[in-house]
Amino acid sequence: MINTIKIEIPSLIENIRMIESFIDNAKEEFQLDDGLYGNIMIAVTESVNNAIRHGNKMDPSKNVKLTLFLREDNIQFEIEDEGEGFDYEHLPDPTAPENIEKPGGRGIFLMKHLADEVNFKNNGRLVELCFYLN
Repeated sequence: MINTIKIEIPSLIENIRMIESFIDNAKEEFQLDDGLYGNIMIAVTESVNNAIRHGNKMDPSKNVKLTLFLREDNIQFEIEDEGEGFDYEHLPDPTAPENIEKPGGRGIFLMKHLADEVNFKNNGRLVELCFYLN
């Protein structure tokens, strides 16, 4: 039995609030512990932020879809945008000396540290974030 919940938002930064509420509701509904909830909140909002800014280029006519899958042993989020995709195989390393001072480029790095699994599909338009339970 898999629980699935979906939300779709237009690509406006202020809609991140709706994503935060969505995650708050999931925490209550599925009794997620605080550490897991914190990691999910940061990783998922970061990913949605990327989808809005970089994927859909802040175009409010393009949507970002967020789907939650709750399984017995993990909770997975899929974040999908309507953009061009990107080359996720060759991302600059934000910890490299030449990139330390750069403002961007930490989002995916962060997501990989907070989630147990991060997968890119559909040319980078779809990101899967998986968090193990217990």
